[in-house]
Amino acid sequence: MTAFPPSTLSGVHSLRAFFRFLLTLVAMIAVTVQPAAAQSILRDAETEALFQDMMDPLLVAAGLQPGQVRVHLLGDRSINAFVAGSQDIYVFSGLIEAADSAEEVQGVLAHELGHVMGGHAIRINDGAKAATGISLLSLILGAAAMAAGGGEAGMGILMAGQQAALGKFLAFSRVQESTADAAGAQYLSKAGISGRGSLAFFKKLQNLEFRYGIKQDDDQAYGRTHPMSGDRIQALREVYVIDPAWQKPADPVIEARFQRIKAKLSGYMTEPERTLRKYPESNTSIPARYARAYAWHKSAYPQKALGEVEGLLATNPADPYFLELEGQVLLESGRPKEAIPALRKAVTLSRSQPLISATLGHALIATEDPANYPEAEEVLKTAVALDNQNPFAWYQLGIVYANKGDQARAALASAERYQLEGRQSALALRNAEMAMQGLPQGSPDWIRAQDISLVARAEVEAERKRR
Repeated sequence: MTAFPPSTLSGVHSLRAFFRFLLTLVAMIAVTVQPAAAQSILRDAETEALFQDMMDPLLVAAGLQPGQVRVHLLGDRSINAFVAGSQDIYVFSGLIEAADSAEEVQGVLAHELGHVMGGHAIRINDGAKAATGISLLSLILGAAAMAAGGGEAGMGILMAGQQAALGKFLAFSRVQESTADAAGAQYLSKAGISGRGSLAFFKKLQNLEFRYGIKQDDDQAYGRTHPMSGDRIQALREVYVIDPAWQKPADPVIEARFQRIKAKLSGYMTEPERTLRKYPESNTSIPARYARAYAWHKSAYPQKALGEVEGLLATNPADPYFLELEGQVLLESGRPKEAIPALRKAVTLSRSQPLISATLGHALIATEDPANYPEAEEVLKTAVALDNQNPFAWYQLGIVYANKGDQARAALASAERYQLEGRQSALALRNAEMAMQGLPQGSPDWIRAQDISLVARAEVEAERKRR
């Protein structure tokens, strides 16, 4: 916080300064209550399937339906997770990297589900309002004191008020975190999942606090958004150790799938040299082959990557994710025609999983053979029908429509794509309007184009006003 020199804290000039200060303060509070959203979302069929299978028992325990809350993976090496909106959980790739077991991740998911069930992403505004009330009151009193010539007294009122506001907001946040801890423990118990993983992960967080010199005392706790990890461990241990699920073994299938995903993500996110040191060729396990396949592929050694994929397929020729990886390596190495058989089989075995279907559609189009376009249109339409949140699938479908001369639906596919990509409202609006001009009025596609047009126009107008 900037301290203004006494010579500026008088009369009209001081009031102007404080109005500027007020705007800055309100902006700072607004930033603190918004979730981070700048990280890129990583989409992977196998990872999303695992997340949902890890999440569904917790959802049932919380009284929800399977699939009602979605888990998204963010490409960020931080150890973090958060809730955005009302039913979306975001997990950072760094958290997966730091976790040693699926149970640790399930402990985090249970905690975040506690936030979902408590409506904390929405109720955070309550805490912000209380803090803002204190801030505004201190600003009014401080400005009045300064206008009367008491510059130092006014600044004292301001600083005390802002400290009280921050303390109010942080206390509100800590209560929410403690509530989510308790709810998460309850969901784990009802789902029959041991709290060992939850405690183990909190221990990791505590070790990080020690590493970075964060003291574990009450004075430090006052300035935190979360309770101290040591306090959380102590409170949760008393709950977990008496739970019937405490000694229950971990699900071996879920654990094996998690180790695959962890290695796969490591191969994708980490520098190839580091991956190859961590997973030497002497290690022929499935996770190790997965990691090396991505490392070799990123290093532009497609034959070495395909060699690892062959090793994976030797363990299970009908694994759709191994086949998807084979197709991906071939496609991204400039061999789309060779990629098609593996991707077709992967689509069949995965029951038309939309992300895999979109990759098959891409390979069919990349052959530049018009004979493949009808099949590409079919699989891509299936992909967007099952998952309409994939801008790349819409982009590929637009190519198919444009190739067959259906410019109206090509424009509609582009409008869908631009709307999903964010900050592309003007392009979404333009393409939606083009689509409406060429589609039968009142048809489902025309109505969809109209919906996009209305939303995009509102966003464009809002952006214009902000400027």
